Amino acid sequence: MARNSEREKIEISQYILEHVPKEAEVTRVEYEGPMLAVYAKKPELLVEQSSLIADIVNVIRKRIVIRSDPSVRLPEKEAEKIAREIIPSEAEVTDVNFDPSLGEIIIEAKKPGIVIGKNGAVLHEIIKKTKWRPHVLRSPPLRSKIIAHMRHYLHAESKERERILRTLGERIFRPKVFEVGDVRITPLGGVQEVGRSAFLVQTRESNILLDCGINPGASKPFEAFPRLDHPAFEIDSLDAVVISHAHLDHCGLVPFLFKYGYDGPVYCSAPTSSLMTLLQLDYLDVASKQGIIPPYDQKDVRECVLHTLPLRYGVVTDIAPDVRLTLHNAGHILGSSIIHLHIGEGLHNIVYTGDYKYAKTMLLEAATAEFPRVETFITESTYGGPDDVMPSRAEAEERLTRIVNETLERKGKVLIPVPAVGRAQEIMLILDGYMKRGLMKEAPVFIEGMISEATAIHTAYPEYLGREVRNSILHEGVNPFESDYFTVVEHPSVRQDVMESEPCIIMATSGMLEGGPVIEYFKGLAEDERNVIVFVSYQIEGTLGRRVQKGINEVTMMDSEGKMSVVKVKMRVESIEGFSGHSDRRQIVNYVTHLKPRPERVIVCHGEKAKIASITSFIQKKCGIPAMAPSIMETFRLL
Repeated sequence: MARNSEREKIEISQYILEHVPKEAEVTRVEYEGPMLAVYAKKPELLVEQSSLIADIVNVIRKRIVIRSDPSVRLPEKEAEKIAREIIPSEAEVTDVNFDPSLGEIIIEAKKPGIVIGKNGAVLHEIIKKTKWRPHVLRSPPLRSKIIAHMRHYLHAESKERERILRTLGERIFRPKVFEVGDVRITPLGGVQEVGRSAFLVQTRESNILLDCGINPGASKPFEAFPRLDHPAFEIDSLDAVVISHAHLDHCGLVPFLFKYGYDGPVYCSAPTSSLMTLLQLDYLDVASKQGIIPPYDQKDVRECVLHTLPLRYGVVTDIAPDVRLTLHNAGHILGSSIIHLHIGEGLHNIVYTGDYKYAKTMLLEAATAEFPRVETFITESTYGGPDDVMPSRAEAEERLTRIVNETLERKGKVLIPVPAVGRAQEIMLILDGYMKRGLMKEAPVFIEGMISEATAIHTAYPEYLGREVRNSILHEGVNPFESDYFTVVEHPSVRQDVMESEPCIIMATSGMLEGGPVIEYFKGLAEDERNVIVFVSYQIEGTLGRRVQKGINEVTMMDSEGKMSVVKVKMRVESIEGFSGHSDRRQIVNYVTHLKPRPERVIVCHGEKAKIASITSFIQKKCGIPAMAPSIMETFRLL
């Protein structure tokens, strides 16, 4: 088929009209982001003929989605009433929402299989009677406010969402001006350092940004944000932003792009979309409490939500005329993705890890190591130093258990600063499991900060969790995040009671002592030598967490009245590295050597300078693969 955009669209429309039943009454064929949307007055006839649609997809080589023409859709209240009547009561429907931009009725039920029905019979009946296409989800054990707010916002702005998807589709499938070639990468952040990850990938035709984070440990704005002042970066020519995962050092500056006129897509996994929004809003909240003027506001975060296109793992998606994207499990946090870019028709393949864990944990499966093609491999190296060999997960769990038991025995309190996403849920599973098995002393576990909301998001996406937790939630009806040991601190006024109460465990954000409720607990507990602070995640250079970890004796902090006071650190300080969501040196090397196919070159990033230099040299000498450690703003050609 011709590759001229408008002519191709007309040809595709004609082909579809010639090959679908006339009685389906197709009204239009539109680009809808990376897909083609076929609108019909009787969509159920096309949904029933899935093999016919698959044949058309094979010919036109574009993903097709069937939508009902808006003119035939029943009003939402009426459609909900009919859908509830059609669905058997034993399905236990808990919520019904609508997405007018996609023509979808979103049905949450405790037993989604019953909503689907045998061979999809119930779904077909809903489409036939309401003309809305059902999207069925399992009711999460915990309700997420962020997911509810995002749905509400997408519903309210459905017309704008439609415009975004149409504009995006036309941009993705625009005619190519140049032959594919000249693939270049420019690191704008996240090289020779940890934080502000951002990689600009350019071809003759396209510009794609991989991650756009902040550096929480930097005191100067110049060092806190990616170098978007680089001449190669032009916001108006940016085709796509792809986010590997929801930690702020990878996604914290994305709304800033929308503040300055970006109108393109943000691709990531569905859990990343929800977690990213949560963490960006919290970043604004913490900044305002600290009297810092943030680089964007809530309106920009909402724009980011409107422009985000969640993708499932393993689904190949066109994101530019010469680039296809596939996301794979990275094993780092919920929804974390290894990004695979396929450039041209087999010309060049880039695999960018973001952060990854090449080992199974209690929360997640190990990172994927097999890809169709890979020439350039970009790896993090947070724990890439010669001495960065972590204890096994079992050893780490035993050490945590020992520290907790010793502290509780001497009537002390255990303070665990945690990132809200990932480490918090991992530690919750460990505390619950070890107490239930009688290996850890039973004690109240107080949880404060965004942990509860982040945990609710985890339960909304059980299919992204490790096998055991997933099965527990999906098949056994047991949610390990809802334990009798856990008490959520709902209000700051309760903190003093918690600190003056019986021996206990306190989990609070943030994980690096850079703001959040953990600061108040630290101030209240630091001067009692019976207490202990346990670091279970990486502490970026420059953060208070890193200074405490290194053994600082006194910390100057602001008290509740706004006055500066000195806090003496007399509590025990412990660090347990085995819980990290990053790969240690051994796992990084294992990953590089097990990567299929073997890459032609390795680019090392996301680590302290000495660690990057060490592992780059090791990969080059011992693995026999050319490896490099670029500097920030250094452009280099892959082809």
